Amino acid sequence: MSEAFDCAKCSESLFGRKYIQTDSGPYCVPCYDNTFANTCAECKQLIGHDSRELFYEDRHFHEGCFRCCRCQRSLADEPFTCQDSELLCNDCYCSAFSSQCSACGETVMPGSRKLEYGGQTWHEYCFLCSGCDQPLGSCSFVPDKGAYYCVPCYEDKFAPRCARCSKTLTQGGVTYRDQPWHRECLVCTGCQTPLAGQQFTSRDEDPYCVSCFGELFAPKCSSCKSPIDLVEASTCFSCARCSTSLVGLGFVPDGDQVLCQGCSQAGP
Repeated sequence: MSEAFDCAKCSESLFGRKYIQTDSGPYCVPCYDNTFANTCAECKQLIGHDSRELFYEDRHFHEGCFRCCRCQRSLADEPFTCQDSELLCNDCYCSAFSSQCSACGETVMPGSRKLEYGGQTWHEYCFLCSGCDQPLGSCSFVPDKGAYYCVPCYEDKFAPRCARCSKTLTQGGVTYRDQPWHRECLVCTGCQTPLAGQQFTSRDEDPYCVSCFGELFAPKCSSCKSPIDLVEASTCFSCARCSTSLVGLGFVPDGDQVLCQGCSQAGP
């Protein structure tokens, strides 16, 4: 007498029927699927033993149900992304959630190198200097009216230039005759002393310190022979005999000298 060969679940005979052997015994196909098969997260049906099963994290899918939730493209052999529990193909994810490059207008793909500034996004290779077209990714840059420049290009294009040496002024500087100068370039034409922060004057548009201007151009006092603009008039413009200051008073010429009214009337 033959030994019984029954399903471990429903106890029906398996003779002449398809069955599946497990560690806990043989199962008819319906009992095996009901006992061991996973439920598809998309269609909520059992994933039969003869179906290709795909899974992501703790969710299982029929192969035909593993699709992009937007375009319904099969994700069985495609890269995909999960966004808020929804499975998306790369194209749909990029279209919905990725930034557009401000230079070329193409999508900045997830995981690719990008640069962000002022609410805009660029591919790393699209963020270029508006002057020399070199990548700015690892360089300091200066924005200007929607354009972006590396520091050398910006200085060459926009920075003021010294009226003397014509080189750009990157910091500091002084203004002379409404033009910018390096502090070290604004020097006395006579003695080369720096004039920044000092009183100075000019002749024929050349700057001079007070001392050099007096020595070179100022008229000399007839009495002390010093430049007139460097001495007080009350010191030298005085009576040749009594030394009384003649500033604001009448005086009488006496040869190369000047006398006060009293000394003039006193005679020689």
